[in-house]
Amino acid sequence: MVDRPASTVRNGIGAVPTSMKQLGISNNLIIEAPGVDLSPYNKILVGAVLDLFEGKPTLKHLSLWNPDATFIDPITTAQGYNRYAAQWYALAQVLGPVEIQSHEVVSSGNPIEVKLHNRYTIPSINKPQDIHSLVKIWVDGDGKIDRVEDRWDGELPEGALSETVFWFANAVMRLMRRFLDAAFRVYCSAAWWLPPIVAFRKVLAMTMPVIVKVPRTEEEDIKMRAIREGFEDEKE
Repeated sequence: MVDRPASTVRNGIGAVPTSMKQLGISNNLIIEAPGVDLSPYNKILVGAVLDLFEGKPTLKHLSLWNPDATFIDPITTAQGYNRYAAQWYALAQVLGPVEIQSHEVVSSGNPIEVKLHNRYTIPSINKPQDIHSLVKIWVDGDGKIDRVEDRWDGELPEGALSETVFWFANAVMRLMRRFLDAAFRVYCSAAWWLPPIVAFRKVLAMTMPVIVKVPRTEEEDIKMRAIREGFEDEKE
């Protein structure tokens, strides 16, 4: 595992400050399982990734990523900055509020592994949906995030995920909730290897940058975040 100083990390330009405060990381209290001991720098990386999963992306957060990095979950395979950045800004723009219920770092190796319990609000359903997952974070030799996998484990209360993905079917087949849960668990497993689903994930990743706006400057990033936060305050 790459162990960089907590204050700086090198890139092609030079030393870039990476303290949690300088990066604006809100998830700054990192919970570690017994026996797990992250370096200060890797805690920064975990905190930045948790912020992304909570719908709080900024260009500063994404500066910790390798431009050629990959983000994968059962829905998408996004390789390269334009695609993975669009995924995180889509989460912020489409789902809200997003609230991390709990997290625990269970491995400090490479990949770093984090058990995550996240709660989303789907506008079409208008009720909280919980997802439990194992997040794996790989770090390259320069201390940049090189790959993130979000592996949904299917431990979902009362068919929450089936309502998210199969909401149209659930409206008319509520009695089949258990079947839908089981079906989606199969999907989550097959999504990593079944060719048609793998192809779908890649197509979605290619489409997202076209329909989701990613800021190009720090000023634009700040304005977009202010709009998001103002919208969430109005909803509350």
